[in-house]
Amino acid sequence: MENTGQATECRFDLLGIGNAIVDVLAPVEATFPQSNGMTPGSMMLVDAARATALYDQITREKEMGGGSAANTCVVASNMGARVAYLGKVADDAPGRAFAADMQAAGVYFPSTPLQGDASDHSPTARCIILVTPDGQRTMNTYLGACVTFSPADVLVDVVRASKVLYMEGYLFDPPEAQEAFRTAARIAHEAGRKVALSLSDRFCVDRHRKAFHDLVRGHIDILFANEDEICALYETDDFEEAARRVAAETHFAVLTRSERGSVIIQDQQRIVIDSVRTQVVDTTGAGDAYAAGFLAGWTSDRTLAECGRLGSVAASEVISHYGARPLMNMRQDMDF
Repeated sequence: MENTGQATECRFDLLGIGNAIVDVLAPVEATFPQSNGMTPGSMMLVDAARATALYDQITREKEMGGGSAANTCVVASNMGARVAYLGKVADDAPGRAFAADMQAAGVYFPSTPLQGDASDHSPTARCIILVTPDGQRTMNTYLGACVTFSPADVLVDVVRASKVLYMEGYLFDPPEAQEAFRTAARIAHEAGRKVALSLSDRFCVDRHRKAFHDLVRGHIDILFANEDEICALYETDDFEEAARRVAAETHFAVLTRSERGSVIIQDQQRIVIDSVRTQVVDTTGAGDAYAAGFLAGWTSDRTLAECGRLGSVAASEVISHYGARPLMNMRQDMDF
């Protein structure tokens, strides 16, 4: 992308923008998602009543700060990167808990919460994550305060001071957030920074396919997607066909394939990275963690192969337990 502005000092390696959500994790029987009208492995948006009904139906294993880009930020900070995050919470107990989680993880979180009556009508978002015995997660998300994220919430100085702006595809559901997304990308490029996008979910791709194509062609420097998402973007069941098409549309894509590892495509270079074997407990946040490891490596000038390895290491850690955030300090994994 053309550098049309004066870059400020890089205070942060990574700035994430996304839906600030409190995750509620619950183990369920294999038949629970379908018997409750869900597509296993998907993310669906629900209203407050549906979220409350599900919350009362499950046995909760863990409640913690979440959201796709927020998870990436926490893992990247754990690996030693300097990280900031922008997202909308309400001025309520879950919102304050979310902010405390980010601060404890070493992530700068300067976003202003919703106040007063607005906070009452749009409480902090929650995502009820149902985990079946095979580790697959099915997510039911009540967006709450997230839908109020707007261009006014894009802090210009923070965007300009970050090497990479990383945004989650889930942000594309509310229209105001879509505009904030484009605003942030423009500010980053004017400051000579890089913009990365995660497609987040194949159903999210189905909802916004044309908009994502437009972004990939004109605004995104690094695209992250898993196999299902990239195939959904190009409406094919053939991963190799999708990989060929994304290579023609953007010069830098990072594609994850679960136990089959990942594929990094940059210009004419293609690198295959092996996965790191582990006991799978909960796949929540695997892609978020991979992106964190990759970007922690990329912003510290590692080779693409090293970045891919760090992504695989980070992903293997988070899928080995419940929750999308690491239980160990992975900074030592940066030293190899």
